[in-house]
Order: sequence, then structure tokens, then C-alpha cells
Amino acid sequence: MSVPGDEVRRDPDALLARVQEEERRAARGRLRIYFGASAGVGKTYAMLSAARQLAAARTVLVGVVETHGRAETETLLDGLQVLPRRQIAYRGKVLSEFDIDAALERRPELVLVDELAHSNVPGSRHPKRWQDIDELLAAGIDVFTTVNVQHLESLNDVVGGITGVRVGETVPDSVFDAADEVVLVDLPADELLARLKLGKVYQPVQAERAGRNFFRKGNLIALRELALRRTAERIGDDVRAYRVEQSIDTVWRTGTTFLACVGPGPGAEGVVRSAARLAAQLGADWHAVYVETPALQRLDAGRRARTLDALKLARDLGAVTAVLSGDSVESAAADYARSHNLGRIALGRGDPRWPWQATRARRIARLAPDVELLEVAMPPASAAPPMPAARRTTTHMDIAAHGVAVLSSVGMALALTPTVGHLDLANIAMLFLLVVLMVAVRLGRGPSVTATCISVACFDFFFVPPRFTFAISDVQYLVAFGVMLAVGLITGHLTAGLRFQAHVAARRESRTRALYEFARALSGVLQTDQIQEATRDAIGRTFGARTVLLVPDAAGRVAVAGGDAIAALDTGIAQWAFDQGASAGMGTDTLPGSPVFYLPLVAPMRTRGVLAIEAATPHWLTAPEQRQQLDTFAALAAIALERVHYIEVAQDALVRIESERLRNSLLAALSHDLRTPLTSLMAQAEALAGSTPPLAARQRAMADALREETVRMGRLVTNLLDMARIESGDVKLRLQWQPVEEVIGSALAASRAALAGHVVATRVPADLPLVQYDAVLVERVLSNLLENAGKYTPPGSTVTVAAEQHGQWLNVAVTDDGPGLPPGQEEAVFEKFTRGERESAKPGVGLGLAICRAIVGAHGGTIRAANRPGGGAAFTFTLPLGTPPAPPPDDMENDDE
Repeated sequence: MSVPGDEVRRDPDALLARVQEEERRAARGRLRIYFGASAGVGKTYAMLSAARQLAAARTVLVGVVETHGRAETETLLDGLQVLPRRQIAYRGKVLSEFDIDAALERRPELVLVDELAHSNVPGSRHPKRWQDIDELLAAGIDVFTTVNVQHLESLNDVVGGITGVRVGETVPDSVFDAADEVVLVDLPADELLARLKLGKVYQPVQAERAGRNFFRKGNLIALRELALRRTAERIGDDVRAYRVEQSIDTVWRTGTTFLACVGPGPGAEGVVRSAARLAAQLGADWHAVYVETPALQRLDAGRRARTLDALKLARDLGAVTAVLSGDSVESAAADYARSHNLGRIALGRGDPRWPWQATRARRIARLAPDVELLEVAMPPASAAPPMPAARRTTTHMDIAAHGVAVLSSVGMALALTPTVGHLDLANIAMLFLLVVLMVAVRLGRGPSVTATCISVACFDFFFVPPRFTFAISDVQYLVAFGVMLAVGLITGHLTAGLRFQAHVAARRESRTRALYEFARALSGVLQTDQIQEATRDAIGRTFGARTVLLVPDAAGRVAVAGGDAIAALDTGIAQWAFDQGASAGMGTDTLPGSPVFYLPLVAPMRTRGVLAIEAATPHWLTAPEQRQQLDTFAALAAIALERVHYIEVAQDALVRIESERLRNSLLAALSHDLRTPLTSLMAQAEALAGSTPPLAARQRAMADALREETVRMGRLVTNLLDMARIESGDVKLRLQWQPVEEVIGSALAASRAALAGHVVATRVPADLPLVQYDAVLVERVLSNLLENAGKYTPPGSTVTVAAEQHGQWLNVAVTDDGPGLPPGQEEAVFEKFTRGERESAKPGVGLGLAICRAIVGAHGGTIRAANRPGGGAAFTFTLPLGTPPAPPPDDMENDDE
């Protein structure tokens, strides 16, 4: 316990690490996040207000700010430098994004970048806006930004479950936690709903829709609680970091966290349950620790197992558990409470062993006066659970150790007997103490006590006059014997304590070395079998257990990755652990009778497999340090599996991209080479058909067939060229506002030959709005759909073209009453070189629908296929409706009228 005014010697490694961290932070800019529960609470307004206050002393640049049409927010932009946005063409549209290059070139002191979770338009330097901000920070530029609670990755699914809306744009929690400042912008739900009704959050139409869905009062209250709790967690981390930085060892009772001390006594489980009830009532986090002192290390296996069971119970009830090592239970508990800023300590009430001793609670109070103590009443002896017999089994090694202690003392006496008269008695006594010290170092506390007693007896018998008798001629020798006995016992005790601490340090070093070696082994693996081998070897060396790795297949069913299987392995339990993301089997609450422990490998993105571990002893998992190390092994293996998975995904994607690029190049080259001879062939066929004198009927039919096949081949070549141009991005949309009736009519005229023998119907309302699209390309879409309908339906079938407005989209559908699509192929028909009927005599190579999807996607729409309930197929594509330009004023008035 530190005393005011004392010099506290700090860890030099910690000081060096802190200096290096401060240097790193000094080179980076500072990030401030304005954090809120939902849109409309005033994050952007608060950010702009703070920036205006700083603008007089610092260079402030508005990188990107979304005002959403709020007049009071737009007013705050007056007088601030606003960075022009970068214009990026995407799918025929021009979108604006934050210009990071211009911001880096200007190098202001502070940049305002709204909406931290925003996804950038493809073609930007980074896919996410938070990555742009990270680059600004790395350049030494400070950044103010905003984010809502639903955009935090760890809370995304929680918010989705509450509101029914799961947002697609998220921010890693590490970005949020790494921010230098987090400012909570809070607003009660009623006030936020009032702002929504006044149009201060969204425009009227959008506000009405939001009020029916996301902006319900219950949703807003729950989101507000999540935001407050997440901010409190962040502030708690800041408090802990500040305490470590300033080496503050007193407890700040800023929260209701507390510590439960678990011991080997009969009331350990009572302390745990009382602490769990208190934590539930207070809604507090709590820890449970067991302090293993040299004296407690000598407990029999039954008592130690009971203590570890109490710790397991605490972990099951939600506590953070740990096994500490130290000479004193009180000092170890006080130090743990200070280091984790735990303001309360709960422990069982007990009486001291000796009347003059203080109770354990009083000793902790003296060591930590700034910590509150809660004493839990212990059960009466009749109600206490039976304890294992408190006896320690004597082994042959124990007897041998005490025998060595006796022989060492007697041997020293015999060796020193010839020196009588040459060595002073004080020197002889020192040599006996040396024997005690050596026995304590090599054999422990018990043999050192034996060596002390035998050494005192030998010193009296062989060297103190009268010699060779235990009689004492001078009373002063009693003092010497007492001092010698006390010094021997104290020396043996201290030496044994140091031996215990060295043993604990060796175990910690062994665990750290095992983790390091396992991480190093996983760093270079590229295959799942290598991960299985490294995991099996590491767990086998560390825990003496057999291990099998199970990984999922494409259907999500786990199977052994490789190596020898465990005889008792149950894949059903492993599948349950994989599906639930929870451990099962031995030592758990799920199928504890299984001799195998199943541990899911949970990676950042998803569960990657299951570790099946068969241990020699059933209680090896009850020790918290064992379980924590095993969980660390599992986390490293899960991350390695996820890395290998994404390496395979990247390799497959690269192969597909290169294959697609090669195929497009070949198609483009082949199409260009075919276009010239096809044009020549078509001209010759037309010349042959119109030659004089006229051809005979049979020759004329052959010339017409040649012309038709040439036209079909030309259309195929055109499709190949169009597909290659679309995928290479060379197609530029010529967007114009025009009615959809015109393009439907032109497509029907172009497809007249393909629809011969079919009944064609149209349903196009006269009041459809104008749509902005490329008429030539949309006509190609309709022509391909109509030709498909004519090709795959029998003569006499009805083909219908319909258009209707649906919200902010125009839906155009081509339906028929033919045989329909093959079941399960509704999505596959849009793939390149996929045909409705395999090995069909119908002409075509399966590019028409792929071209349709590419063209519609370039317009920002979607296309889908489905079978109609009454029979036939339906192809529907959508085009976005915008706001057409206002018509020119009608200047038809005549001055004469």
C-alpha cells in the first residue's frame, strides 16, 4: 500500500511502452466522435457548433457534412471553408464523395467528416469513410465525425432485433474505441419525435414513413439506452487507462463493480451466490478470485477441486474469474481490486485462528481503506456441505525428503565435530543455518522445519558443553537455541515462499511460451490440415490432451479436418456447439457426461469450426487459468482458419476475374474478326436474292435462308460485343427523360418476326411519368425479353408487355403463358452462356438475359424472373423514378386576343 509522499518505483518496461505510445499518438491526429442514438438528435449540429468555436484559433475545413435540408444546420456552415466534393461516375450516374486527396493537399488543422459509417462509391480510394478518416489521422490532421449506435458492428444485430431494420453500413468497434474523444449527443424520445413531426429530421414524406417504422417511441427509448451504456463502457475504459497512465493505485468508486473472494472453506459457494444476487440487483459487473498462497498450495486434491468448482459456478453466473498467487490472501485481493478499480470486496465472515489475530476483513480494510467491504454470513456447521477430509496423504517422496533433512543435519554435525576448538560456536551455528537454507530451497517448507529442529538438537548434543548430552551448563545457551530455532524456521519459511513464487513464475512463463510458439506456428499456415496439426501439437504439449479439429462443409455440417479421430467423439454434440457458438461436453452444463470437451472456434466474422478435446483428468478445465489459455488457443486457431478461408476466397476470385477477362478478350477479338465477313456475306445474300434474271423458287428460298442465318449470326456477334463492352465499362449511358410507351412500341416492332404466330398484348397506363433512361439500351432489353418469349413458347401463346408505377420505381414486365422456367433456375438464367433448354435446337448462346441484367443494373434497377401461378414465365425489370425537369412555359398567348 502506497503512502503519500513515498516515491513509487514504476515498471521501466511500462514507462517505455507509454513513452512509445505517446510518441505514436503525437504523430497522429486526434479523433472526436459525436455519438447518438439515432438520426435527428443533433450530432452534426453539435459538431459544427464546436468547429465554429475553434475556427478563430485553428484552420477548420468542412470535408463533407450532410445537412439533410435542415435550415438551422445549414446556417452553421456560413463562414467555414467547405471542400468541394469529388465527382465519381457510377452506373451512368455522377455521385459526389469526400475528396481525401484535396483535404491532404490543403493540410488543415481540423477536418469535419460527417457519417463515419458511410460506404464510398466504388472507384474511391477506400471502400469505407472511416478508412479515409484513418488516413487523415495518420497524416497528423485532427478529425471531427458523427455516428449512430446502430452502426457499431457489435450492436448491429441487437439494434436490428429491436427495430426490425438492420443497417448495412457498420463501423468496427475498434475504430470507436480508438477515438481520442467520444461526445454523447442525447435527446429524449418525446423531443426527438416532436422534431420529426416539425420536419427537423427528414423531409415530410420521408418523416411520415420513418414515424411508422424506425422512429417509434419504444425503439428510440431502447436505442437511447444502448447509446448511454456504450458511452459508459467507453468512459470506463478511459478511466482505467488514465489510472494506469498516472500509476494511481487507489480505488475510484465510479461504478458498482465488486470483487468476491473465494476460499477453500465450506461457505465458498454461498459467497458466490450472494455476490451473483447482488450483481443482478445492481446490474453490476463482478469478479471472483481465489488466492493460492504457499499454505493453500498444500491443500489436498479434494479441497482444491471444491474451490475450483466454486470458481466455475461464479463464471457460470457471469463473473470474471481468476486464480491469483501470493504470500497473503489479503494483499493479493486488495491489489486486484485496485488494478481493476473494484470499489467493493465481498468475502465470507470468519473468525481468526488465534485470539490476537485480526479478522481477514479487518486486514483487508487496513491494506485498502478506500474499498468497501461486504461480509457474507457463513452457513451453520449443520447446514454446511460436507467437506473432504482435511488430511494430506503422506507419500514415499515426503518421507524421503524428511529423511534427507535429518541426514543433512546429522551429517553436518559429524563433519564439524573435528573442528571443535578451532571454530567458534557462533560459526558452527551459522553452518547449521546454511543446511536449513539448502534444505528449504531444494525440498520445501516441511523438510526445512525438520532440518531446523534436528540442527538445534545436534548443535546442543555435539558442540555445546557438556558435550554428548542434552544438558545445558549455561542458561544463555537457551537464548542461542531459541534464536537459532527461530532464525531457522523463518529462513525456511521465506525460502519456501520464494521457491513457490519461482514455481508460479515458471508456470506463467511456460503458458506465455506456449502461446507464443502456437501463434508463431499459425502465422505461416496456408491450409486447414496445417492448422489441425499445429493445434493438436500445441494443446497436447500444454494440457496433455488429445485434440481433433472439426470444420464445416458448404452445407454447414462439421466433419473431422484430418488426423486421428477420438474414439469418444460425438459429431452431434460438435454440431450443436458449432450451431450455438457455445461449449459443450465435459465440464459444461450441456451434456457434461461426455468425456470430450467441445469448444467452438468463434472468429470475428463467424464460427469457423469446433475443437474436440479429450483430457486425461475430468477437472482440468475447472482451473480458470487453464480455461483462459485454452480459450486463447481457440481464438488463435479460429483467426487462422478465417485467414485461410479468405485466402482461398481471394484466390478463387482472382482466378474467376482472370478467366472472365480472358474470355471477354477472346469474345471481343472473335466478334471483331467476324463482323466484316458477316457484313460482306449479308450484302452478297441480298444481292443474290435481287439478281436478274430472278432466281428459281428453290434458289430464292436458299438465298433467303442464307440472309436470315446471316442476320441471326450478326445479332449474336452484336450480343458478344455488347457484353464485352458492358463488362469493361466502355458503355456510356445516354440518359434522357422520355415516356416508356415509345420504347415499348419500338421493341415490339423490332421483335415482330420473333413474335409471329403469337398473340401480343400491352397494358401501359396513359398517366405514367417520364423516366430517365437510354432508349437504345432499354429497347435492347425489351427486344431480348420478347424474343425469348417468342422462342420458348409455342405458337398461339399470349405475350404481354405491362408497365406500372410502384413507389419510386417503374416496373416493366414481359409475361407469357408458355411452359415457364425450369424449377430452381429463376436466378441462373441471367448468368452468361446459360440457356433455358440445354442442348436445344433453338438458336442462341445464352447471352441475351445476361445483357439485360447488365443494362438494367447500369441504370440502377433490378431484373428478376419467376414462374406465374397460372403457368408461364414473367420477367420484370425496374427503373428508378426521379424528378423530371419542369416543362417550358406555354407561351401561346396572342397579343391580338
